[in-house]
Amino acid sequence: MSAPRIVGIMLVRNEDLLVSTALRNAASFADEWILCDHGSADGTLPILRAEAQLLPSASVHRLRHPSESHDLVKKFAGEDAWVFGLDGDEIYDPAGLRRLRGRLQAGEFREDWMVLGNVLHVTKLATDHSAVSGFLAPPCRSMTKLYNFSAIDSWDGYCAERLHGGTPRFRPGYDQSRKRNLHEVTPWESSDFRCLHMCFQPRSSRGSDAARPNIMELYGPSRRWSWWRALRRVSGLSADARWKHERYRRGDEVTVGAASFFAGG
Repeated sequence: MSAPRIVGIMLVRNEDLLVSTALRNAASFADEWILCDHGSADGTLPILRAEAQLLPSASVHRLRHPSESHDLVKKFAGEDAWVFGLDGDEIYDPAGLRRLRGRLQAGEFREDWMVLGNVLHVTKLATDHSAVSGFLAPPCRSMTKLYNFSAIDSWDGYCAERLHGGTPRFRPGYDQSRKRNLHEVTPWESSDFRCLHMCFQPRSSRGSDAARPNIMELYGPSRRWSWWRALRRVSGLSADARWKHERYRRGDEVTVGAASFFAGG
């Protein structure tokens, strides 16, 4: 049995402080990269174009709407392929990803639809990058995005961004429940699939809010977060992203070593 293809898709907007590290750490995990910029006004797009030149197979796309990113990957439905979604604030352990790639290629997760990994939602980063503090998943939500596209025949309908929304049409034997929750059974220290989620850290040289609203808050089918943010602004209060605070600040704050995440990939 041949090894499955791994396709990486990165969707970013104003992430020039972190995007290079995020992509370089994950670069060797995927056979092909689809790099998408949604209207960045800082240095993100030039960085993406420069990084694409260093990858064996990469394309760069500038999007008018983040939903266009899903159109770039839904064509892989039915193929022997895994699709890996990467954000500009997600710093993966590169050595762990190399091991995970071997496990995917060996067929360990062939019967799964989705694989969820360990995550630390970072609130503090040491100036020398030796340590980080934050909240672990679990009990927080894991937001890793790794999908087995051989499990579906199609993934159509409205997706606010790649791999979020719409309606996957599953092949016999698969459904939404077939998830491998690695973060629930594997300790952070020994995980092959672990990510520093820098959602509470500065990400752009433009100085935009670190805990900015995410795409699903802005473009998802529910508008309740949009109304909440608008009311906060009218009241003169912070419109900080409620989604992130509710999902990514649970349990006890912990501190872990981070040197392997910032060792140059």
